[in-house]
Amino acid sequence: MISLVWVYVLAGLTFAAFSVFSLTDAENPKRFRNAAFWGLLAVSFLFGQWLGDLGNGILLIALVAIAGVGGLGQGKPPTTTPEERLAHARRFGARLFIPALIIPVTALLGTLVLAKVKFGDTPLFDPKDPTLIALGLGVVLALATAFAMFRPPVTAPLQEGRRLMDSVGWAAILPQMLAALGAVFALAGVGQVVGGLVSDVVPMTGPLIAVVAYCIGMALFTVIMGNAFAAFPVMTAAIGLPFVIHQFGGNPAIVCAIGMLSGFCGTLLTPMAANFNVVPANLLDLPDRNAAFNGVIRAQAPTALALLLANMVLMYLLAFRF
Repeated sequence: MISLVWVYVLAGLTFAAFSVFSLTDAENPKRFRNAAFWGLLAVSFLFGQWLGDLGNGILLIALVAIAGVGGLGQGKPPTTTPEERLAHARRFGARLFIPALIIPVTALLGTLVLAKVKFGDTPLFDPKDPTLIALGLGVVLALATAFAMFRPPVTAPLQEGRRLMDSVGWAAILPQMLAALGAVFALAGVGQVVGGLVSDVVPMTGPLIAVVAYCIGMALFTVIMGNAFAAFPVMTAAIGLPFVIHQFGGNPAIVCAIGMLSGFCGTLLTPMAANFNVVPANLLDLPDRNAAFNGVIRAQAPTALALLLANMVLMYLLAFRF
């Protein structure tokens, strides 16, 4: 049976390669700091389950210290020239997107089809995490396809991956950290406290009010936390479960799925979502970074608000009828 452990191993080996390549990159003045950061992240993926809570906590503090004191440097791995990329684009055209499209297709097929495949009584995928396992499989298949199509040097995917991760920097692991923070908040009972405060202010007299409170709450808490994964356990414990699902009988799958989408609307509205709203300005090398990411948020705001309204309508129409 293929379990999520194999995905962790794949990610850990990838970050270990980033660490080694960073260490040997003499053109990066912060190569030792980069090597330490990506190396510690590799240790987390490869050995985190054996480190225990204390060990993982110390590792996390070390990551924060490395990122917070001086930040990471920008590596300069050997890569193709703009002329070579233009030549490849002209040669392959739209076929360049084939490896990228393999990943979501494999994730979808893996979740809907491969997750149901069994060899005797043993399932092919661990039934607890079929989507993530299929996503990892899709990455491997896309990489193999890219090698067959483009014939790059063996280390090219790792070097290009390192270049991109160096450009993103510490913000690359921000979603993981915020999701963990959301889980800590949920275990601490923050959801129940927020739910009590909301119910004191907003009378939950009908499903529509509960839906509006849940969706807007997901968006607002995401604006504060910077990540919908962090907001989800708190707001679902506060409003989604006790009111939308238990009190008014909403379908849990529909409520949770659309609730998460409502949180993503908040992601589009906050600078706290650095990996979405700050990093693009850095990657595009825009001249005024502060104005750049504020401009990103201003451009996204109408879409975010329209989607939030659509999510509320969809949840109200679907969650209580299926």
